[in-house]
Amino acid sequence: MKTLENLFLAGQRVLIRVDFNVPLTEKGQVANDKRIVATIPTLKYIVEQGGKAIILSHLGRPKAEPEAKYSLRQVAEALAVRMGQPVNFCDEAVGDKATEAVKALAAGEILLLENVRFYPGEEQGDPTFAAALAQHGDCYVNDAFGTAHRAHASTTVVANHFKGKAAFGYVMAAEIENVNRVLVSGERPALAIVGGSKVSSKINILQRLMDRVDHIIIGGGMSFTFIKARGGEVGESICEMDHLVTARAIEKRAMEKNVQLHFPIDVVAADAFAPEANTQICAIEAIPAGWQGLDAGPETIKAFSRVVRQAKTLLWNGPLGVFEMEAFAHGTKAVGEEIAKATKEGQFSLVGGGDSVSAVEQFGLSDRMSYISTGGGAMLEYLEGKTLPGIQAILDSE
Repeated sequence: MKTLENLFLAGQRVLIRVDFNVPLTEKGQVANDKRIVATIPTLKYIVEQGGKAIILSHLGRPKAEPEAKYSLRQVAEALAVRMGQPVNFCDEAVGDKATEAVKALAAGEILLLENVRFYPGEEQGDPTFAAALAQHGDCYVNDAFGTAHRAHASTTVVANHFKGKAAFGYVMAAEIENVNRVLVSGERPALAIVGGSKVSSKINILQRLMDRVDHIIIGGGMSFTFIKARGGEVGESICEMDHLVTARAIEKRAMEKNVQLHFPIDVVAADAFAPEANTQICAIEAIPAGWQGLDAGPETIKAFSRVVRQAKTLLWNGPLGVFEMEAFAHGTKAVGEEIAKATKEGQFSLVGGGDSVSAVEQFGLSDRMSYISTGGGAMLEYLEGKTLPGIQAILDSE
């Protein structure tokens, strides 16, 4: 894997794609700078080596034209605080102003260019736009794993202009290394916890994981489709009736692969999807009509915790209940704390996928996991075995 350490950076214009797609407050300030912080080691290395850091990123979903609320100007200010040095900002990504701003940059300085999604050529993967971006750099570093699954101009196409002078940043390298540790690990038993609401969105991941793990815990809303497929009564719980055959096929494949599937035993059921709803504990296959399962029950938590404690390698993708509501957060939190304990005792734990990451942050467990993926959709596609264009572009440029 070619990282930025393999590049000669002194005096060079280093064009670097990062993922600064951060949440903002109503006043336009950065609400959570986790993604900014993640890139600091890469940026520090570039400036300490005497490189000129020219940063590309997107923010939000503008309609391929400038929108003030999606400007990266406010991100430049947050980055300057974290870097402990000034960050220049240009309100263009390409054009005369951008060219002049790059030209004025001295060794060790940083320039953040305006949101690349203000230009239609970005999401179209337009070669002309990519060529205009490429003119800003002598070498190219991709450190935006969160957009590696998009064949956009700044994430993929631009790398064509840097044969032998393109590399991964530290965020990208760490993501690839840590996800691969789960996919190809010899540390067994290996466990995947797959939650969330829909089986349909996790079919490919479940299929691929069966060749790589020994146990899979299936929790959250998606478990009800499996229980229904077995003939259980799930009340008003979320259930994909058009995927009952799929659920049975997944169970059959797991048996053939000698992978043990673990399902909830009991649930916290509610008579409404609301935090103040009436609740009761009931067996997952016997949820009364008019009630819906919204969290893992006490016996489920005990059973899942036992499986977690036995694992040497663990992937967590998806919550075990509606953790956003305090009344139904206990299952996700309890199993998360069990993972944190096991991690302290030597387990390798990888957390990825938006809701899982949100859950560990909500419960203050982020620092107690081995690795938290910043990738979201990119990590899921990587787990599914798909070729990510942002990664392949760097590999092809060597």
